[in-house]
Amino acid sequence: MSEISSLPIPEVTARARAIADNIERVIRGKREQVELTLVALLCGGHVLLEDVPGVGKTMLAKSLAASLGCSYKRLQFTPDLLPSDITGVSIYNQSTGEFRFMEGPVFANIVLADEINRASPKTQAALLECMEERQVTVDGVTRVLPQPFFVIATQNPIEYEGTYPLPESQLDRFLLRQSLGYPPRDHEREVVMAQARSMPLADLRSVTELDGLLAMQEAVKTVHVSDAALDYILNVVEATRAHPDLYLGASPRGAINLYRAAQALAAVAGEAFVLPDHVKRLATQVLSHRVIVRPEARISGITAEQVIGNILAKVPVDVG
Repeated sequence: MSEISSLPIPEVTARARAIADNIERVIRGKREQVELTLVALLCGGHVLLEDVPGVGKTMLAKSLAASLGCSYKRLQFTPDLLPSDITGVSIYNQSTGEFRFMEGPVFANIVLADEINRASPKTQAALLECMEERQVTVDGVTRVLPQPFFVIATQNPIEYEGTYPLPESQLDRFLLRQSLGYPPRDHEREVVMAQARSMPLADLRSVTELDGLLAMQEAVKTVHVSDAALDYILNVVEATRAHPDLYLGASPRGAINLYRAAQALAAVAGEAFVLPDHVKRLATQVLSHRVIVRPEARISGITAEQVIGNILAKVPVDVG
């Protein structure tokens, strides 16, 4: 791949706004969730969508792929899904006497891992190397995945029968976790009327190209993070490790991801530097799935999101 040049931050902001506007033609009334998905994509992370069926999780992934004009594959996770169904398999060709590798669905720019918690832990683990190292190793041969590589995984937080909860190591691979929720009534009316006439997704056209997206990702890395902003990120993460209601605090990967996500959010918002408000907006989505609430606190109804909110309220902001 040829070297990708960066873009000015205003150009990144304009392109991100065009992508979000395009997606909103299909996903109505969910601007914040769309922007956070773009944030994860721009800083090379992955997204876990936790929500009930029918609120647009799959449609969000399809709309994003259509807006970017990139390759898209959907993986339906089921109990009988095998790791080779994800990564691919080597098949013996009798005519040539050689093994030929057949790429799995993971060889795409955007991969939707639908209902990821319905597959066995062994199958879930097949995504670990893909998500972290952007590569697949099969039969001792390592193959690099296409760039960009972005995983959107979904799971239903209500229905637990026949599911396998994601282990901490798998959860930690996701840059952020969020939910779409039900749309406001006026937006739901628009969705119903639009779907009754046609499928808006069918008319969706790409608003950027892959090289443009890669250039946006490079530009995000140039967003300035001051020492004060970095200290604030580290103070928030460190506070999760000392909070009395948490059994396990956020890992260093959590701090790294919060740093990178804040850079991407600043670029999307048109800023060339990270503000404390960027960190505050992202902290819950980036950190809540990386911590474990103590059993006694969980019995009292305390959630990870509430704990992160409490930490944000108490950790002081040093404006430098």
